[in-house]
Parts: sequence; structure tokens; C-alpha cells
Amino acid sequence: MSSDHEMSTSFGREASAYERGRPDYPAAAVAWLTAPAQSAGRRLRVADVGAGTGKLSRILAAGGADVVAVDPDADMLAALAAAVPGVPTLVGTAEQLPLADDECDAVVLGQAWHWVDPVAASREAGRVLRPGGVLGLIWNIRDETVPWVARLTGIMHGSNAEKMLAAGAPPVAEPFRGLETGDWSWSRPMTREDLLAMVRSRSYVITADAPERARIERGVADLCDEIGAAGDATVAMPYVTRAYRAVLPGPAI
Repeated sequence: MSSDHEMSTSFGREASAYERGRPDYPAAAVAWLTAPAQSAGRRLRVADVGAGTGKLSRILAAGGADVVAVDPDADMLAALAAAVPGVPTLVGTAEQLPLADDECDAVVLGQAWHWVDPVAASREAGRVLRPGGVLGLIWNIRDETVPWVARLTGIMHGSNAEKMLAAGAPPVAEPFRGLETGDWSWSRPMTREDLLAMVRSRSYVITADAPERARIERGVADLCDEIGAAGDATVAMPYVTRAYRAVLPGPAI
């Protein structure tokens, strides 16, 4: 089995599959994530950490935020620059942010907190946030109460994120004290190629050996045949977007 470090740094190998296969985030969930940091008359300054190909950056930017994208993988940041032009990119990690003290109103991580050291990452987020700023964590989770979706997970292997969230709220540390949470249910139409791209973008699949990847691809292809995902036909992938936020103690922004 691949190590967590190998899996967490593997995504750049499949950046195009990640961009095609992974869903965007509901705008309402992203707005909720950063709402406590909103200030009349000033654009929100947000660090999107573990930004990947920009799935979260693009929603933040569309909502009027001033976004800087941080990721340890230069290949993922290159894909982000192509997909979300105008958003500056920096190579860095949640534990060592290339940002100044008190620079941001919000630090957000989409599909990423399960890869970080929560104590070091909480401390760094607290350093770069202004008093009253927000740490926001968000995941798109497939709704496995739908039988074929649960079968898909069984074929392609559960993720670190899914295991962490099944155990409860994600861990955070000082200077943050507790998390608020919100859920949004929705669905995304996906073709067979979209589904295959999503599977190929997962760290377990990227780092698996050739026989295991072949097994997964055969299983997904068979499932697609069963559910009618052929050619340009689409199936509705049900999602629950789960968001968490914590406010840095101090005077409101």
C-alpha cells in the first residue's frame, strides 16, 4: 500500500483527470464557509490551500474574493493557472504557508485537510489570518446511501477523507476552538468518461500498481454498463457537500 505522503503528492500526475472528474463546489456552501469574515466595503482576501486545479478558487473568485492559491504540486498549480486565469499561485503547504502574518481574511482547504498535520496547519492558519478571520474546510462527498454509488466506492477503494469524516468532525487545534458545520445535497450529471476521470484522479488509483488499476477500471466499466453510462448518456452522481468553519478569536473584521 502506498504511503500517505506518496498519495498526497500524486495528484499532479493526473491533473487533467482531476480537473474533468472532480466536481465544483456549490456557491452557497462556499459563501457560508467565508461569511463570518465578510466586511462591508472591502474585498475578502482568501488563501485557497491545497488548491489543486482550482475547483474552490474559481468559486471564490466568482464571488468577488481576492484569491491566492497555494499547493505543494507545481503541476496542479499549472492546471489551475490555465483554468482560473488571474489567480496568483504559490508553491507551499498548509504547515508552511508562503504568506505574511495577518495577511488573509480566510484560509480555506477543499478536499485537503485530511492530508495535513492539523496542529501545525491550524497554527499556520492562525498566523496568516487577521483577528476575526475564518478557517474553512470543505469536502464534496458522494452519497453512498444510493446503492450504485456505494458499489463504486467498493470498486475504487475508500479515501482518507471519507474515512476521516465517517469518524466525525475533522480535527483542528489552537488557536481555533470548535467548528460550525453545514451540509448541502445536490447531484452532478456525469458521462462514462467523467466517471472514469474521477476514478483516475483518486490518490489510491494513481499510486496503485498496474494490475490493481486494471482491476478497478474493469469494475468501473462493468458498473457503467449496468447503470446506463454509455457514450454521451449521463447519470446523476449524488453529492453531499460538507463544510466546516472556525473563527480566529479576536475583534470582528
